[in-house]
Amino acid sequence: MIIAFVNSKGGVGKSTLAGSLVGWLRGHGRSVILADCDTQCSSSEWIREAAPEVRVVRLSNSDEVLDELPLLASESEFVIADGPGSQTETSRALLLCADLAVIPCKASMMEARALSKNTSFVRQAQAIRKGPPDAIAVLSMVGRGYRLTKDMREAAMSLHLSLAETPIILRQAIADAPGQAKFCGNMGFAAREAARDLDTLFRELFPKIGLETASEIRMANDGE
Repeated sequence: MIIAFVNSKGGVGKSTLAGSLVGWLRGHGRSVILADCDTQCSSSEWIREAAPEVRVVRLSNSDEVLDELPLLASESEFVIADGPGSQTETSRALLLCADLAVIPCKASMMEARALSKNTSFVRQAQAIRKGPPDAIAVLSMVGRGYRLTKDMREAAMSLHLSLAETPIILRQAIADAPGQAKFCGNMGFAAREAARDLDTLFRELFPKIGLETASEIRMANDGE
């Protein structure tokens, strides 16, 4: 499965969520490859330090994405593609390969309006491919006092775009994780809320993995 984190704007949390998902999937025993398609290379640097056993591939343009991403998908259960914040052709190429497009966005009316451009890219890819990718928007870097507004829901609904129920609150631990070469889940007590937010979001996006984990815990408890 190819999961692409895309948004035509930078600074919305794509790399943070992509890297965190790599760590979450790895922690659940899944094989995963990171395809870093962002010129800043922040997610690849993070994963190389935090999880050196995870394969990291740099794809610097749309041709490399189209040529190499399907091959990577045949080598691993999951390929997490961290998209660029400005190179629209690379973003378009990712959508032509992805099974799921995750669109991180900040919680503001300006971001709600910007969803239209990102959604149009998704619809073009879906028309060309006659189906995929599925797409979902995720509220990222949300202030602690934020409540999901009617405006954001209506913006997503008007675009026929799913909006994840779980927002990612702006927490220091999430910002610190790459610099510490760790994932929030192994940063201890101080990162517990950040780790919980990410786990809740990823369980929402990938409920089958969450159910399998719960089943394994029950089986282990039954065996004691």
